[in-house]
Amino acid sequence: VQLVESGGGLVQAGGSLRLACEVSGFTFNDYAIAWFRQAPGKAREGVSCFNTGDGATYYGDSVQGRVTTSSDNARKTVYLQLNNLKPEDTAVYYCAGRGNAPYYDGPYYRCSVLRETDFHSWGQGTQVTVSS
Repeated sequence: VQLVESGGGLVQAGGSLRLACEVSGFTFNDYAIAWFRQAPGKAREGVSCFNTGDGATYYGDSVQGRVTTSSDNARKTVYLQLNNLKPEDTAVYYCAGRGNAPYYDGPYYRCSVLRETDFHSWGQGTQVTVSS
């Protein structure tokens, strides 16, 4: 199982970025893909979660209204569109994945839970820096 992030960079406040998480090594059906971020000196924070099976989506309070998630099943890629970026959005952004029902065993995982320890596969991260 491999997840690879891309799309990070330096942007001015108010700008936009689109992050991508390309996955491989597992069936893309019914997979929950989450984005977390970690700023220097701070705990990792859940940003969004997207279930590839039913399209269920959840966004964290700190980014609500400024981000959207989409997927390209053919490319096995999930995107995170970040708009109206603020300096406090500066962080390393990680994508993480876990299997979900019904294709994978176990109960259905609700994206609104968005708990770091629930995700077993992680990418290396991509840096997002927002200048004021």
